[in-house]
Amino acid sequence: MANKPLANENPERGWGQMLPLFFNDNITIDNRAVNGRSTKSYIDLKLWDAVYNSLKKGDYVFIQFGHNDGKVTDSTRYTNPHTAYRHNLIRFVTQTREKGATPIIFSSITRRNFNEQGVLISTHADYTLEARLVAQEYNVPFIDMEYYTEILEMKYGPEKSKQLHLHYKVGENLFFPAGKEDNTHLNVKGATEIAKIAITELKKTNLDLGKYIKN
Repeated sequence: MANKPLANENPERGWGQMLPLFFNDNITIDNRAVNGRSTKSYIDLKLWDAVYNSLKKGDYVFIQFGHNDGKVTDSTRYTNPHTAYRHNLIRFVTQTREKGATPIIFSSITRRNFNEQGVLISTHADYTLEARLVAQEYNVPFIDMEYYTEILEMKYGPEKSKQLHLHYKVGENLFFPAGKEDNTHLNVKGATEIAKIAITELKKTNLDLGKYIKN
């Protein structure tokens, strides 16, 4: 979701970076997402404190984690989905509401992870399940981005789905002169497509936020 640097023709974008395209001027988007953070490291690095301290009544908080909570080789980021991850999400929800703001939980977007038979394999395991359960238990709007981005990736298929990600041959892109094969992060096209999904699903909620979405 994070804002990516625009310098030197960097093709990478976070889908949160594209959201301003879809809202009118009455909404200010303050994207606090940071590359590589899990719920644990986002808290430990005081990034959540900074969000919490800035919240005011009427704000909306988009909450999406999971990609990096599953880093079993990194103790600074890994969380057990059924314990620490769950309780970190609950903290984000309850503290957002303390400030009179509205939390919205998004499941993680899927990775481009096709097997040899062309089947898209999930890498998020129980993190999406726990996000959904927290949303249900605490009556939080939930947008299942993993499901809808699976549909998107499968629509493109194993080969054409590279068009959504950072896939470049040697010399094809000035920012990645040695080439790049990244099935997680997004280029402008991919980030825009996924932001459209988020907007489409936000329109289906009863949130007042919907009236600020461009037609």
